[in-house]
Amino acid sequence: MTAAYDRDPLETAALEHLWLHSNDLEWDELTHGGLRVFVEGHGATLTDVRGNSYLDGLSGLFVVAAGHGRTEIADAMAAQAKKIAYTAASNAANPAAITLAEKISSLTPGDLDRVFFCSGGSEAVESAMKIAKQVQAMRGFGKRYKIIARRGSYHGTTFGAASLTGSANEGYFGPFMAGVSKVPSPNHYRNDFGLEGEAGDIMCARYVEQEILTQGPEHVAAVIGEPISVANGTHLPGPVYWQMLREICDRYGVLLIMDEVITGWGRTGTWFAAEHYGVVPDLMTMAKGLSSGYAPIAAVAARSSLFDDFRPHGRALNHLITFGGHAVAAAGALKNIEILERENLVERSAEMGTYLFELAQRLREHPTVGDVRGGQGLLCAIDFVKDKGTKQAWGTSHPFIKFLALRTQEEGLVTRVWDVLHLAPPFVLTRAEAERAIEIVDRCLTEAEHKFADEIA
Repeated sequence: MTAAYDRDPLETAALEHLWLHSNDLEWDELTHGGLRVFVEGHGATLTDVRGNSYLDGLSGLFVVAAGHGRTEIADAMAAQAKKIAYTAASNAANPAAITLAEKISSLTPGDLDRVFFCSGGSEAVESAMKIAKQVQAMRGFGKRYKIIARRGSYHGTTFGAASLTGSANEGYFGPFMAGVSKVPSPNHYRNDFGLEGEAGDIMCARYVEQEILTQGPEHVAAVIGEPISVANGTHLPGPVYWQMLREICDRYGVLLIMDEVITGWGRTGTWFAAEHYGVVPDLMTMAKGLSSGYAPIAAVAARSSLFDDFRPHGRALNHLITFGGHAVAAAGALKNIEILERENLVERSAEMGTYLFELAQRLREHPTVGDVRGGQGLLCAIDFVKDKGTKQAWGTSHPFIKFLALRTQEEGLVTRVWDVLHLAPPFVLTRAEAERAIEIVDRCLTEAEHKFADEIA
C-alpha cells in the first residue's frame, strides 16, 4: 500500500478535490493506495503518474476501441476547434456533425438512417425512450408509455436510464420512473427457467410477450435490451432470441430499442452486434467506441419510417441536448471511424476476441471459475463461484473479490473484478498482450484461492 507521504502531488490533489464516478472502491480504499492517476497511454498500455505501466484490460470502460495515443484524432479535433467548435443543435448544424450522421447511417444495419446526437450513453438511452414515447402518442396511442427492460441490464445512470437499469439503487434514488417492468435476460449459465442454450433464450423471449400482454399492448411503448448484456455477465444469446423479440414487437405495435452503447462500433467483431442476429431495431443507441473515448459523444439512430412521424408541423421532438452534435466531438468520432476502417480493427476485434477466449479456457481448471464466456469480439467474462456444483457466487464485496481486484492491478492489469472478471481490451491488442492478461489472471487467481481455500467447495 502507498502511504500518504509517498503520493505524487496529483494523487494528493485528486483525493482532496476530485469526486470520482465509481463504486468499484470505497473512499477508504481509495485513500489507502487504491487511486490510479494515468498520465499517458499508447495502444493497449497505460502509464501512471509514477511511471508504472498497465495493460488496459477494459478499454477504459469498454470505450477505447482504436487504442490510446492516437495523435491524428487529437489533430482532427484541434483543427475543427480552430474553425468552429459549437453550434446549437436546436436550430443549426455543422459540417462535422452532418458528415458523421451520414457516415453512421452508412454503417448501421437496415434503414437506421436518421441520427440524433447526444453527449453520452445515458443521454442516448433517455433520448431513445423519449422518442419512443412521443412517436407512440403521435400515432394515436397516448396511453403507450410503459417500457419493458431486462433484469440485470445496464442502461445508464440518469434518472430515466437508471429506471431501466437492473441494478438501480431504489434505496437511495427511488421511487423510479413509473411504467417500467423487468423481465428475465438470456443466461446460459444460470437460466431463470432452469433451461439450457436456445431453449432458455426462447423462454426469455416468450416472457417478453407475456409481459406485453400482462401490461396491455395498448400501454407498452417499447422493449429495450443490450444485444449482449455486459453488466449482466456477458451472456451471448442465440439469434433466435432477438429474432423472436423483433417478431413479438411487430405483432403488438411495440418499438424495439437495441442499446449498443457497449457492443457497437466493433466491440463484438461486427460494426454493430445487431448484425449477429439479423435484426434491425426501431431505435439503436450508441456511444463509447463511437469516438474511442477521445471526445464525449453518443447518438440514437432511428429508422426512416419512425422519423417521418416527426416531420409534420407541430410534431418536432420535444427534447434537446445542449452538446448534441458538438463539432469537435464529431470530428474526433469521424477520425476514429476512419482508423477503424483503415486498419481493419473491427475484423481484428473478431480475430483477437477469438484468441483471447481460447486462452481463457484454461482458467476453467480453477476451482473458483464456474464459466468462461465470450468468443464474439473482444468481450470476455470469467464467472467466479465458491462452489462449481451449486454455482454459488462470491458477491461483489467479498474479500476474495477485493483481493483479486487488488492483485491484478498490482500485477499490471486494469480490469473490473466483481462476481465476473471482464476483459475487453482495445482492438489493437497483440497476441502477446492477450497472453499476458490471462497469465496475470491465472497467477492472481491461484493466490486468491490459496488465501481463501477454506471457503471454496
